[in-house]
Amino acid sequence: MVCAIKHDGQHKARLVAGGHLTETPTCIDSACSSVISLRGVRLLVFIGELNGLKIWSTDIGNAYLETHTKEKVYIIAGPEFGDCEGHVLIISKALCGLHSSGLRWSERFADVLREMGFFTSKCEKDIWVCDKGDHYECIAVHVDNLMIATKDPDSIIKLLTETHQFKLKGTGPTEFHLRCDFFCDEEGVLCYAPKKHIEKILDNYRRIHGVWPKPATSPLTDGDHPDLDTSELLNEDDQKMYQSLIGAPQWVIQIGRFDIQTTAMTLSCYRAIPRQGHLDRVKRIHGYLSKMCHATIKIRTDAPDYSNIPVKLCDWECSCYADAKEEIPLDAPKPKGSR
Repeated sequence: MVCAIKHDGQHKARLVAGGHLTETPTCIDSACSSVISLRGVRLLVFIGELNGLKIWSTDIGNAYLETHTKEKVYIIAGPEFGDCEGHVLIISKALCGLHSSGLRWSERFADVLREMGFFTSKCEKDIWVCDKGDHYECIAVHVDNLMIATKDPDSIIKLLTETHQFKLKGTGPTEFHLRCDFFCDEEGVLCYAPKKHIEKILDNYRRIHGVWPKPATSPLTDGDHPDLDTSELLNEDDQKMYQSLIGAPQWVIQIGRFDIQTTAMTLSCYRAIPRQGHLDRVKRIHGYLSKMCHATIKIRTDAPDYSNIPVKLCDWECSCYADAKEEIPLDAPKPKGSR
């Protein structure tokens, strides 16, 4: 049994198979469930806003139990099974912990989406697309977490729950997805920012140091050069603390806080042998996140005006691009929706 506390405070217990006791299947290249990239999520949300679609999210409960194993996996029942002790019990459902359970769930849900009329995007296979005449509706799949861009989300939810008997939770307009908060500003513009994740990082900082980080107006001071630092090397305990503190902002960068990317990546180079000066700089990153916790990406879909920018015509005849031609895939879907 594996117990966990979800981001919303709910307690969950899972019966998990001991996959380390089974052999890895040799007939498949990957036993994992593929996931949508964060770039794909940003594109889907932008396209949804551009075409006036509703952005919803939902989570499929106990997803792995919705499919079956293909390998023959069994256990010998122990005394906790009462009268069945000593019996050979065959596992039929794709329990968490088995090598191929992620793949089996991915295959099962792909069949469901195809039955609903969806097909995979040419650029990202975990974005599923359905032709709705004048636009496409999309579903982004991250194992059992779905982000849906459609004009009628209720019809998709109804198919998933009534036709395919999935147990859904957290269904509704997207507010929190992949540790990122989604909300509308006072002008009604959709925004996203990892606010809850930053709060968790700052709480962890206070737990380690006993105080909140000192607010800073920039990730690094002007003209600073971490590579020239000659301060004292950290001891083993402080090294572990440094590695924890520099690792925490990595996901924050992935889900939108690009403003700390250069600083965090630079200081990551010193994970193995950090100095006191490097630790002070990492603390400054946390102070900057504390000061700028309100920083947000706004999804604006109005076209920018480039009319005042001169167009420079180039002569490519004498270059290596003289006979270049654009290759357009013959099976690309027809463009639909707004430009």
